[in-house]
Amino acid sequence: MKIKLRDGREIPTENGQAKALRFLYGNAFGRFILKMLICRPVSKTVGWFLCRGVSRVFIKPFIKNNNIDMSEYADEKYKNYNQFFARHIKKDARPVDMDKSHLISPADSKLSVVSINKDCRLLVKDTPYTVEDILQNESLAKKYEGGYALIFRLSVEDYHRYCYAVEGQKTDNTFIKGRLHTVMPIANDHFPIYKQNCREYCTISNDIFGDVTVMEVGALLVGRIVNLHQSKYVLRGEEKGYFQFGGSTVVMFIQKNKIKLDDDIVKNNADGFETVVKFGEKIATALN
Repeated sequence: MKIKLRDGREIPTENGQAKALRFLYGNAFGRFILKMLICRPVSKTVGWFLCRGVSRVFIKPFIKNNNIDMSEYADEKYKNYNQFFARHIKKDARPVDMDKSHLISPADSKLSVVSINKDCRLLVKDTPYTVEDILQNESLAKKYEGGYALIFRLSVEDYHRYCYAVEGQKTDNTFIKGRLHTVMPIANDHFPIYKQNCREYCTISNDIFGDVTVMEVGALLVGRIVNLHQSKYVLRGEEKGYFQFGGSTVVMFIQKNKIKLDDDIVKNNADGFETVVKFGEKIATALN
């Protein structure tokens, strides 16, 4: 999918990650390599390596290749690559919109929107799924008929910590074991993504936005989801968790007649563009 900034400018989508995935998915040899990469023993080995000090050698090349502005991030000495990947951003770099009538983005990401109806298949990265397929919960899925699925796709260069988009009482996390896989759009030429990815979700009850269900999705190789809390009362903008190495996705389910999405997001989505949004930034207004 093409990408636009909120000021309307279109930005390039081709990068090193996209090229590598095109190789892995685009020919038989690449898919053979991919099959080896996604098996759990390899995933665990990579995870172990990225938590070792020697993995720091990959940090500087990664910053250079992905044009990451490190002036936005806290000055830290990283013990390993995974610590760098989940690096903290400076507080003033991501101001959180605290207007209770505004829905905010939980993460730095590329946002697309799917309207949910009774018989719909969510075209999540060009692959059709029902809400029930993703949540593995029929009664919870029915709650969102007529509402929206907001899909926040994080690329490797993005800030990989995410926050609560609304205040309210949070349920315990529900983990769905899956097969680790990539979340880049090109993958869908060959594989259905969300059925193959591990994922974790919770529901937050809010007086204005109703019950908001938030799901985090793991990715290729390690793709580990680290959520910080079980059941508790949470605040908007409070850190919810972070992803370790791997491009990742947050999906937020909103009930019917709860929000009016910002005009630029609606237009971009209708025109086939994802919209670049930032952690804590307004993306919609409450209808109530």
